[in-house]
Amino acid sequence: MSVDMIDLFLRLLAAVVFGALIGIEREIRQKSAGIRTHIVVALASALMMIVSKYGFADVLSVEGISVDASRIAAGVVSAIGFLGAGVIFVRNDSSSMGLTTAAGLWATVGVGIAAGAGMYAIAALATLIMLLVQFVLHMRFIRAIWPVSGAVRVDTTATGLSPEDIKGRLASEGISFSSYSLRKGGNGHVMFSAYIAFSSRKDHGKAIQYLETSDYISDFEIHSFI
Repeated sequence: MSVDMIDLFLRLLAAVVFGALIGIEREIRQKSAGIRTHIVVALASALMMIVSKYGFADVLSVEGISVDASRIAAGVVSAIGFLGAGVIFVRNDSSSMGLTTAAGLWATVGVGIAAGAGMYAIAALATLIMLLVQFVLHMRFIRAIWPVSGAVRVDTTATGLSPEDIKGRLASEGISFSSYSLRKGGNGHVMFSAYIAFSSRKDHGKAIQYLETSDYISDFEIHSFI
Protein backbone atom coordinates (compact mmCIF):
# COMPACT_ATOMS: atom_id res chain seq x y z
CA MET A 1 0.00 0.00 0.00
CA SER A 2 1.56 3.24 -1.10
CA VAL A 3 1.13 6.18 1.19
CA ASP A 4 1.09 9.75 -0.04
CA MET A 5 2.97 11.66 2.66
CA ILE A 6 1.58 14.99 1.48
CA ASP A 7 -1.95 13.68 1.89
CA LEU A 8 -1.16 12.43 5.40
CA PHE A 9 0.34 15.80 6.29
CA LEU A 10 -2.81 17.53 5.04
CA ARG A 11 -4.90 15.25 7.24
CA LEU A 12 -2.89 16.23 10.31
CA LEU A 13 -3.09 19.89 9.34
CA ALA A 14 -6.87 19.65 8.85
CA ALA A 15 -7.21 18.09 12.31
CA VAL A 16 -5.20 20.96 13.81
CA VAL A 17 -7.40 23.56 12.10
CA PHE A 18 -10.67 21.91 13.11
CA GLY A 19 -9.45 21.36 16.67
CA ALA A 20 -8.36 25.00 16.89
CA LEU A 21 -11.77 26.24 15.72
CA ILE A 22 -13.52 24.21 18.39
CA GLY A 23 -10.98 25.23 21.02
CA ILE A 24 -11.29 28.94 20.24
CA GLU A 25 -14.94 28.90 21.32
CA ARG A 26 -14.00 27.22 24.61
CA GLU A 27 -11.12 29.65 25.07
CA ILE A 28 -13.44 32.63 24.60
CA ARG A 29 -15.63 31.29 27.39
CA GLN A 30 -12.55 30.71 29.57
CA LYS A 31 -13.11 27.00 29.98
CA SER A 32 -10.55 24.64 31.48
CA ALA A 33 -9.82 22.99 28.12
CA GLY A 34 -9.01 25.66 25.56
CA ILE A 35 -7.50 25.93 22.11
CA ARG A 36 -4.25 24.11 22.88
CA THR A 37 -6.01 21.14 24.46
CA HIS A 38 -8.41 20.77 21.55
CA ILE A 39 -5.60 21.06 19.00
CA VAL A 40 -3.60 18.35 20.76
CA VAL A 41 -6.64 16.08 21.08
CA ALA A 42 -7.60 16.46 17.41
CA LEU A 43 -4.00 16.07 16.22
CA ALA A 44 -3.38 12.99 18.37
CA SER A 45 -6.64 11.41 17.19
CA ALA A 46 -5.76 12.02 13.55
CA LEU A 47 -2.25 10.68 14.05
CA MET A 48 -3.50 7.50 15.70
CA MET A 49 -6.05 7.00 12.95
CA ILE A 50 -3.35 7.35 10.32
CA VAL A 51 -1.14 4.86 12.17
CA SER A 52 -4.11 2.52 12.49
CA LYS A 53 -4.76 2.62 8.74
CA TYR A 54 -1.24 2.76 7.34
CA GLY A 55 1.24 2.00 10.10
CA PHE A 56 1.21 -1.76 9.64
CA ALA A 57 1.53 -1.92 5.86
CA ASP A 58 4.99 -3.52 6.13
CA VAL A 59 3.69 -6.62 7.92
CA LEU A 60 0.57 -7.23 5.86
CA SER A 61 2.55 -9.23 3.34
CA VAL A 62 3.51 -11.76 6.02
CA GLU A 63 1.35 -14.87 5.88
CA GLY A 64 -1.05 -15.27 8.78
CA ILE A 65 -1.00 -11.60 9.82
CA SER A 66 -4.09 -9.43 9.49
CA VAL A 67 -4.84 -5.93 10.74
CA ASP A 68 -8.07 -4.44 11.99
CA ALA A 69 -7.79 -0.74 11.13
CA SER A 70 -10.59 0.18 13.53
CA ARG A 71 -8.99 -1.11 16.74
CA ILE A 72 -6.76 1.88 17.45
CA ALA A 73 -9.56 4.29 16.61
CA ALA A 74 -11.86 2.46 19.04
CA GLY A 75 -9.17 2.67 21.71
CA VAL A 76 -8.83 6.42 21.20
CA VAL A 77 -12.56 6.95 21.70
CA SER A 78 -12.45 4.97 24.96
CA ALA A 79 -9.28 6.63 26.27
CA ILE A 80 -10.60 10.17 25.92
CA GLY A 81 -12.88 9.43 28.86
CA PHE A 82 -9.95 9.89 31.25
CA LEU A 83 -9.24 13.35 29.86
CA GLY A 84 -12.91 14.28 29.85
CA ALA A 85 -13.27 13.28 33.48
CA GLY A 86 -10.45 15.66 34.35
CA VAL A 87 -12.41 18.73 33.23
CA ILE A 88 -15.60 17.88 35.13
CA PHE A 89 -15.98 19.48 38.54
CA VAL A 90 -18.63 18.72 41.14
CA ARG A 91 -19.74 21.55 43.41
CA ASN A 92 -21.01 20.79 46.89
CA ASP A 93 -22.33 17.39 45.81
CA SER A 94 -25.14 19.11 43.95
CA SER A 95 -24.10 20.34 40.51
CA SER A 96 -21.52 19.58 37.89
CA MET A 97 -19.42 21.87 35.75
CA GLY A 98 -17.40 21.05 32.65
CA LEU A 99 -19.80 18.54 31.10
CA THR A 100 -20.06 20.50 27.85
CA THR A 101 -16.28 20.86 27.64
CA ALA A 102 -15.82 17.13 28.27
CA ALA A 103 -18.39 16.31 25.60
CA GLY A 104 -16.63 18.75 23.26
CA LEU A 105 -13.33 16.95 23.77
CA TRP A 106 -15.01 13.65 22.95
CA ALA A 107 -16.50 15.16 19.80
CA THR A 108 -13.11 16.64 18.91
CA VAL A 109 -11.69 13.12 18.96
CA GLY A 110 -14.30 12.18 16.37
CA VAL A 111 -13.35 15.16 14.24
CA GLY A 112 -9.67 14.23 14.47
CA ILE A 113 -10.37 10.61 13.55
CA ALA A 114 -12.44 11.72 10.56
CA ALA A 115 -9.64 14.02 9.41
CA GLY A 116 -7.09 11.26 9.90
CA ALA A 117 -9.22 8.96 7.77
CA GLY A 118 -9.26 11.56 5.00
CA MET A 119 -12.94 12.40 5.47
CA TYR A 120 -12.40 16.14 5.26
CA ALA A 121 -16.00 17.07 4.46
CA ILE A 122 -17.39 15.10 7.40
CA ALA A 123 -14.80 16.56 9.77
CA ALA A 124 -15.52 20.09 8.55
CA LEU A 125 -19.29 19.62 8.80
CA ALA A 126 -19.04 18.19 12.33
CA THR A 127 -16.87 21.15 13.37
CA LEU A 128 -19.35 23.61 11.89
CA ILE A 129 -22.28 21.95 13.67
CA MET A 130 -20.42 21.98 16.99
CA LEU A 131 -19.63 25.67 16.65
CA LEU A 132 -23.21 26.52 15.70
CA VAL A 133 -24.54 24.61 18.70
CA GLN A 134 -22.12 26.33 21.08
CA PHE A 135 -22.62 29.84 19.79
CA VAL A 136 -26.34 29.78 18.95
CA LEU A 137 -27.36 28.24 22.29
CA HIS A 138 -25.46 30.99 24.09
CA MET A 139 -27.29 33.75 22.23
CA ARG A 140 -29.61 35.84 24.36
CA PHE A 141 -32.79 35.24 22.41
CA ILE A 142 -32.34 31.48 22.86
CA ARG A 143 -31.27 31.70 26.50
CA ALA A 144 -34.26 33.93 27.23
CA ILE A 145 -36.60 30.97 26.86
CA TRP A 146 -34.32 28.49 28.63
CA PRO A 147 -35.17 27.80 32.29
CA VAL A 148 -32.78 29.04 34.94
CA SER A 149 -31.93 26.38 37.49
CA GLY A 150 -29.77 26.01 40.54
CA ALA A 151 -29.49 24.44 43.95
CA VAL A 152 -30.28 25.57 47.47
CA ARG A 153 -29.22 24.31 50.91
CA VAL A 154 -30.84 24.95 54.28
CA ASP A 155 -29.76 23.96 57.79
CA THR A 156 -33.11 22.62 58.99
CA THR A 157 -31.86 21.99 62.52
CA ALA A 158 -30.83 25.61 62.99
CA THR A 159 -33.93 27.09 61.36
CA GLY A 160 -36.52 24.62 62.61
CA LEU A 161 -38.06 24.48 59.14
CA SER A 162 -39.44 21.35 57.54
CA PRO A 163 -39.08 20.58 53.82
CA GLU A 164 -42.72 21.59 53.33
CA ASP A 165 -42.07 24.92 55.06
CA ILE A 166 -39.11 25.57 52.78
CA LYS A 167 -41.10 24.55 49.71
CA GLY A 168 -43.88 26.96 50.63
CA ARG A 169 -41.50 29.87 51.19
CA LEU A 170 -39.70 29.28 47.89
CA ALA A 171 -42.96 28.82 45.99
CA SER A 172 -44.17 32.23 47.17
CA GLU A 173 -41.12 33.73 45.43
CA GLY A 174 -41.59 31.86 42.15
CA ILE A 175 -39.06 29.14 42.97
CA SER A 176 -39.95 25.46 42.80
CA PHE A 177 -38.27 22.13 43.40
CA SER A 178 -39.52 18.62 42.70
CA SER A 179 -37.11 16.60 44.84
CA TYR A 180 -34.78 17.10 47.76
CA SER A 181 -32.36 15.25 50.00
CA LEU A 182 -31.47 15.43 53.69
CA ARG A 183 -28.06 14.62 55.10
CA LYS A 184 -26.36 15.04 58.44
CA GLY A 185 -23.86 17.88 58.58
CA GLY A 186 -21.51 19.18 61.24
CA ASN A 187 -22.58 19.10 64.91
CA GLY A 188 -25.44 16.78 64.04
CA HIS A 189 -27.27 19.37 61.99
CA VAL A 190 -29.47 18.16 59.17
CA MET A 191 -28.85 19.82 55.79
CA PHE A 192 -31.67 20.14 53.28
CA SER A 193 -30.53 20.19 49.62
CA ALA A 194 -32.73 20.62 46.56
CA TYR A 195 -32.48 21.49 42.90
CA ILE A 196 -34.51 24.58 42.12
CA ALA A 197 -36.07 26.15 39.05
CA PHE A 198 -37.49 29.62 38.52
CA SER A 199 -41.01 29.81 37.18
CA SER A 200 -40.12 32.83 35.04
CA ARG A 201 -36.71 33.72 33.66
CA LYS A 202 -37.85 37.30 33.27
CA ASP A 203 -38.38 37.69 37.03
CA HIS A 204 -35.57 35.50 38.28
CA GLY A 205 -33.57 38.55 39.40
CA LYS A 206 -36.04 39.22 42.21
CA ALA A 207 -35.96 35.57 43.21
CA ILE A 208 -32.16 35.61 43.37
CA GLN A 209 -32.32 38.70 45.55
CA TYR A 210 -34.67 36.81 47.85
CA LEU A 211 -32.21 33.92 48.09
CA GLU A 212 -29.40 36.34 48.90
CA THR A 213 -31.26 38.09 51.71
CA SER A 214 -33.06 35.15 53.33
CA ASP A 215 -31.46 34.34 56.66
CA TYR A 216 -32.71 30.73 56.69
CA ILE A 217 -30.85 29.76 53.49
CA SER A 218 -27.38 28.39 54.20
CA ASP A 219 -26.10 28.43 50.63
CA PHE A 220 -27.36 28.60 47.07
CA GLU A 221 -26.03 28.68 43.53
CA ILE A 222 -27.47 29.46 40.14
CA HIS A 223 -26.46 27.79 36.92
CA SER A 224 -27.68 27.27 33.41
CA PHE A 225 -27.37 23.98 31.57
CA ILE A 226 -26.52 25.66 28.25
